[in-house]
Amino acid sequence: MFEKLKSTLEKFKLELKTYQLVLKDSRTPRLAKFFLGMAVAYAVSPIDFIPDFIPILGHLDDVVIVPLLIVIALKLTPKTIIEECRVKASGG
Repeated sequence: MFEKLKSTLEKFKLELKTYQLVLKDSRTPRLAKFFLGMAVAYAVSPIDFIPDFIPILGHLDDVVIVPLLIVIALKLTPKTIIEECRVKASGG
């Protein structure tokens, strides 16, 4: 179980590095950068649509909104840019 958790965390870190590289890439469309930036801002912002102190619903908006913004940004970004950034993030 510990190995599975460790593997999942490594994949998560790799994806975060990939998104960071996608944001920095000059070929990434501005709208995609906007959505990725919004995902990061919403994830770290103390202001939410539904306050976190409300049980279940408070964290549910984070679990839905942030991935949705990331998916939109990745759909707007050419696949070649994403793949190049994944290779760079993995150290290749």
